[in-house]
Parts: sequence; C-alpha cells; structure tokens
Amino acid sequence: MNTHAHDSIRAVQWTGTHLRLLDQRRLPHESVYLDLDTAPETAVAIRDMVVRGAPAIGVTAAYGVVLSARHAWTRDPAHWRDAMQADLDTLAASRPTAVNLFWALDHMRRLMDRLPDGVDPTAELLLEAERIHHDDIEGNRRMGELGAALIEPGKAVLTHCNTGSLATGGYGTALGVIRSAYAKGLIPHVFADETRPWLQGSRLTAWELVQDRIPVSLLCEGAAASLMREGRISWVIVGADRIAANGDAANKIGTYGLAILARHHGVRFMVVAPTTTIDMEAADGSAIPIEQRGTEEVLELAGKRVAADGAGAWNPAFDVTPAELIDAIVTEKGVVAQPDQENMALLMGAKT
Repeated sequence: MNTHAHDSIRAVQWTGTHLRLLDQRRLPHESVYLDLDTAPETAVAIRDMVVRGAPAIGVTAAYGVVLSARHAWTRDPAHWRDAMQADLDTLAASRPTAVNLFWALDHMRRLMDRLPDGVDPTAELLLEAERIHHDDIEGNRRMGELGAALIEPGKAVLTHCNTGSLATGGYGTALGVIRSAYAKGLIPHVFADETRPWLQGSRLTAWELVQDRIPVSLLCEGAAASLMREGRISWVIVGADRIAANGDAANKIGTYGLAILARHHGVRFMVVAPTTTIDMEAADGSAIPIEQRGTEEVLELAGKRVAADGAGAWNPAFDVTPAELIDAIVTEKGVVAQPDQENMALLMGAKT
C-alpha cells in the first residue's frame, strides 16, 4: 500500500537560483508563489506568515542563510561571515516561538564556522539546507508510520491548525500521521477546527485534505466538545511549535482547550513533532515564549472590522498543553507515551 499517495504539496521550494514559497495567506482561493532572493525578504515572509508552521519555518530559514551567504560573498568575500551577521539576526527575530527557526540557524552557523576562508560558502550551505529539507520530509514520513500505529481502526480524528505539507518541508507532522492512517484504512474521516483567528484549519488544512482526496469536515472550535461527546473521534492529533523538557507542548492557540476536552471525554491526545521542536533548555511550558500578535487579527476579518468600535482584543498565538494531558508525543526518533522529564530525556539521549 502506498502511504505516500496522499501527498502532493510542497510549499517550500529551492528553484536552483532562489527560494520559492507558496503564499499561504492567499489560500485556498489562489495558489500564488513568491520568489525570494534575499535573507531580509525571507524574514519578512516568515514574520508575515507567507510561510508558517515550525518545521517549514526552520527549512525556510536555512535557505535564507544560503541567500545571505551568496550576497555576502559578492559584497565582501574577505569578511563574508561578518557581512552575514545582520541577516542572521533579522532571520532570528522573525518569529519567537518556533524553536525550529533557532535550531536551523544554529545548525547553519556551525557549518559556517567550519568552512574555510577564501572559498565561496554558498554551495556548501545550500547542500546543508537541502539536507535539512530532505531530512524533514523523511522524518515526517517516519512519524506518520509511528503515529498511525497507535490508531485503532474505525473512528474519525480531530486536528487543529495546519500541520501538513504547508507547515513542514513536506508530508506533515500531525497531518502526516493522518495521511498515513487514512492510506492504511484506519480512519474514515477527518474533522478540522477552523482555527481562529487566522483560520489555518479552514483555509489550509481543509485545502490540503481536499487536494489529496481525504474526506474532511470543518467545525468551529466551540463544537469540539459536542463532537467528542457523540463518540465520533478516537484521537485529537496536533503538532507543536516547541516542546519543553518535561513534555509540555506549545501549539496554536486553542490546543490546550482541546486537550482538556479530550481528557474529560476519554479521547486520546497525540502531539506529533520532530525532535528539532524539543527544547531541552526549557524546563517546562512556563519557559516557552508565547508570541502576542496584533489585535487587528481578532477585531477584523479579511481586512474588515467585525468587532464593535472601542473593543480591544487579546491575541496570544499559542498556548501550552501540560504533559499530563498528552497521551503520546510522536517524533522521528520514537514515541514517548505519558511524557515526563525522564521519558523525554531518554528520547533525547540526555541525562535526568
């Protein structure tokens, strides 16, 4: 059985000369690709959510380093590392919560430090960015297999935000598990939260599933409790932007509430993310920075104000789900059941 049949989308591409991103702000009505030639352009694309999802942000940032190196070598080949510093800082400042961004930049920096002076670094950095991209896709497929193995056949699943090919190098994390499980005949249907205020569920996840011919129904976040009470789903399957050393997981706002609902209704809760998302320096979820975004995202819809004049808004982009509400964390290195500090350390090969 071909578990990769339901996998047709690549949102991050290297054309051979520049970076090409599918503008996710225009989906589902338009498929528009942006061609980027500089690191500052790449940082703006990350900040403004042309590309989003922690793994995709990391892959994009790695290609951003390549663009920076190419320009730095052209401007000042004798001091190309120094010439890249402002670009690297700009990339690092683009989104604060997604730890994959910082992992990718640190990884590329370490390679930069090893490269010889007097030689154009662009080719070697490009090879490494392409390796990061390839490894992300292969890791996602591995997670898809591991996560699908936890699912008993017969019931639908619920997902939140977008964790598919649009949010990664390809195939997806939580949506990769769903793709794999659907291909194996384990799940008949997918329910997707709209995911307000950016509507990643309705604009992106539903679009991906429709493209790959996987049956999907949208619901408002407020309908999730009723869906669970009716016994129609067996798992909530979500991604993560950062996972702390004890297994607390930061994901798109609304995930925490789903975990509470799932525990009450006897529905299991799965977090799917690569090990590059795990931050062993963050002892628990309280150490994870939570991005606060502009109030206009809540007060407006498609650029038009829908809230009463004079009303304010609170707009955290993420929340933290405590480890005790998570039944399994699925990574490319294995599955952590009932995550805690000891089990996370075993996965990461660290000492408790």
